[in-house]
Amino acid sequence: MKGLATLAKPLVVPLLHKGFSPAVLANHAFLNLLRKSGRGAPLVSALERGDGSVSVFRTKCFEEGENSALLNFPYAERLVKMLLWQRGGWRVFIGGPKSIGEHIKRVYSPAGARAFDAEFMGGVYEHPFTVEIADPDKVPEPSEGTMRLGGHLEGCRIGFDLGASDRKVAALIDGKTVYSEEVVWDPRNATDPSYHFNEIMAALKSAAKHLPRVDAIGGSAAGVYTSNRPRVGSLYRGVSKELFEKRIANLFLDLKSAWGGVPLEVVNDGEVTALAGAMSLSDTAVLGIALGSSQAGGYVTETGEITTWLNELAFCPVDYHPEAPVDEWSGDRGCGVQYFSQQAVFRLAPAAGIELAASLGLAEKLKSVQELLQAGDDRARLIFETIGCYVGYGIAHYADFYKLRHVLILGRVTSGEGGNIILTRAREVLQKEFPELAQEITLHLPDESSRRVGQAVAAASLPVIK
Repeated sequence: MKGLATLAKPLVVPLLHKGFSPAVLANHAFLNLLRKSGRGAPLVSALERGDGSVSVFRTKCFEEGENSALLNFPYAERLVKMLLWQRGGWRVFIGGPKSIGEHIKRVYSPAGARAFDAEFMGGVYEHPFTVEIADPDKVPEPSEGTMRLGGHLEGCRIGFDLGASDRKVAALIDGKTVYSEEVVWDPRNATDPSYHFNEIMAALKSAAKHLPRVDAIGGSAAGVYTSNRPRVGSLYRGVSKELFEKRIANLFLDLKSAWGGVPLEVVNDGEVTALAGAMSLSDTAVLGIALGSSQAGGYVTETGEITTWLNELAFCPVDYHPEAPVDEWSGDRGCGVQYFSQQAVFRLAPAAGIELAASLGLAEKLKSVQELLQAGDDRARLIFETIGCYVGYGIAHYADFYKLRHVLILGRVTSGEGGNIILTRAREVLQKEFPELAQEITLHLPDESSRRVGQAVAAASLPVIK
């Protein structure tokens, strides 16, 4: 990525991360070089998902033999990585110069640098991951699917939101929140699936005490879910593969049974983030970004539906610098999780001159930085200004892949004054670097309660009460 990184020269440099090489600037500079050369060739990527739906993304690259053709490889690899985690797919078609297709095939092989991504996608869609090389005009046509989700507020409902450092629950009566709570937990280090069942059950019982009855339960959780069944997720990393299939795969079906079979729906937390935004704004074309223990993303289309895409933005590249921070799970550099989550806070703290006690839990570490900010500590302020810079360039990058009118920022990292600092800095980036986007996209920060428990409230609206 070294060649691409040199193309990314931000006008607004993050004060605690001066080597930041925004993906959006590198991609735009690559395409500008291509236009100036007059030697562009079509590059078409198609991704097929488990239900047979197909996403297609069309761009260009340098012709074979061009002086700058070596830039094709990092450009195409980062593009495929972005598309895989945004849209998902077990089979990828690369329509363009054969050398690019062969490069993608090598990199996304079991022995390649992106073996994690290939294995993950194969597990999600239960097909061996495959890369096929084709002529641009032979790539499959797009065939997208969408679905209606949420917005049901009648009756007595419980909504929960499961993060890596805390779990939240809310009780609602006809859309009005009558109770909410946040409890610190540690699911990622739990090896016994009973821990997950008991903790979620405790949250549901706590909320149920404030309702005359329970008509429906909706949940938001990190990971990939199909028909209320987890397929993969960071929350369950401590559970062995065998126990995952035996106990975690049916976790929410077991919870539904324990609650007498009431309607229960669980979906990815990113989708609920977007749903929360669409509900609060009474509009569509909404991207929701939750800055929590990890990064969650979700999208509500212009027609008010969610897609069948993954929208796992935590794994999408946003920084092309060859020494960008590494995601501990995938082993890749420059992915969103290190920029749009509490992991960014912890990574930036030493650069700001703040030492965080190793004995503190994740939630306590974040709280300690937020308390410093509240006390007027300029070092803490630099952390949130730097994250705001990330957010500005990140939104511009996402705008190349989503049609956006609104972007909603929420999650524990945005609590308190930090959220306002992040949004102010993000708007500055858009105004200086992407003035057209600044006019087209409105950034939103919910009120404090919604930032923290808004996903639990929106999750409660998922199930239909028959």
